[in-house]
Amino acid sequence: MVDFLPPNAPYTEAYWEALLREGEHSRSSAPPADPESIWLGLGLEPESADVGAPPSPPDDGRWAAAVRAMEEKAVLTLPVVGYNRGGLLVEWNGTQGFVPVSHLADFPPYMDEREREEALRARLGQTLRLHVIEVDPERQRLVFSERATHSEEQRRKALLEQLQPGDVCTGRVTNICSFGAFVDLGGLEGLIHISEISWSRVNHPAQLLRPGQEVQVAVLNVDRERGRVGLSLKRVHPDPWRTVGERYQVGQIVQGVITNVVEFGAFAQVEEGVEGLIHLSELAEGQFLHPRNVVREGMTVRLRVIYVDADRRRLGLSLRQAAEPAPAS
Repeated sequence: MVDFLPPNAPYTEAYWEALLREGEHSRSSAPPADPESIWLGLGLEPESADVGAPPSPPDDGRWAAAVRAMEEKAVLTLPVVGYNRGGLLVEWNGTQGFVPVSHLADFPPYMDEREREEALRARLGQTLRLHVIEVDPERQRLVFSERATHSEEQRRKALLEQLQPGDVCTGRVTNICSFGAFVDLGGLEGLIHISEISWSRVNHPAQLLRPGQEVQVAVLNVDRERGRVGLSLKRVHPDPWRTVGERYQVGQIVQGVITNVVEFGAFAQVEEGVEGLIHLSELAEGQFLHPRNVVREGMTVRLRVIYVDADRRRLGLSLRQAAEPAPAS
């Protein structure tokens, strides 16, 4: 008889050998197969068999994908294709995997042999939401857990109920795309839209973020029905425009870095999160074909402040007036 292990127990070779001696049932197999063919049916080979070194698994990326799914704690929806006394067989990527009874959610722990077989047979054809918990390419062993998925989903649901707009959380960046970055808050992912990454201009999230990076984020909104959370990285810090009027006055000389050159002028960053416009007429004296004939992105320049409107987030700058003496007050 197989000793069924608790969810976190290691799967020893003795466990697997005892389990597979119990036989396997699936839609396509009538009587239980012998232990050797059960190992092969699972994609496993008995260690006790005198067959020399196990053949290398096919190098088609399946095992690397399984390892990646385990590391990312991906939820996989897989069909049940067979069973034995120890659990269920599922199919993923053309490979059979195993879900031990101890890792099935809502499976009664105390049943006689007949009841257990009926309960397992009833799962044939169903689909399960599973986490990968063990990958062994050498033995071609792939183990899944439904219980781990349920635990993750319960934690995700609880976190979704707890979160409120204005909360500040610590998370880890999981994915970066052109429109923003996804952050794992501990079982629940939220999205930082590109406009919420920084008070400064951001052309692509990868400029400031990388996968695996730990970040502090503010919760902007929570959609519990759709399971969506909007996050902001920039709002963890004060908006620098609120106090621009205290730091910048008309006539003041400042240093800036050109961030963008357009037909009507150029934008320059004078501090983190604060950009001002150098209008075409304020770039230089005389005639020139395009602002790029005067400045380029990344150039550090000396500028004079000629206009400040903190409420409308406007800062007017002049490159040509920076060389002139300040006007008499």
